Amino acid sequence: MNLTPIKQNMTEIDLGNGHKVLFSYKTPVAETYLAPEGRLFRMTNKKWSRTTTKHINAWLPKDQAKEMPQEYFDSLLAEVK
Repeated sequence: MNLTPIKQNMTEIDLGNGHKVLFSYKTPVAETYLAPEGRLFRMTNKKWSRTTTKHINAWLPKDQAKEMPQEYFDSLLAEVK
């Protein structure tokens, strides 16, 4: 698992299993995943602050991202101990 600070309050965590998760402040809000069919992009459907929206838009190709419930992103790290 690698932690990469991108800018203030914006961090990427590479889980080492094909998943990369974007944190805005202390909240996971987006993900990229290398699947057999190619890279998939997911972002939270929860509306956070304007700054968090900017973080997501800077990190993901928004036109390719599928919206997912916030609970999905919260559960991504439940498996990591």
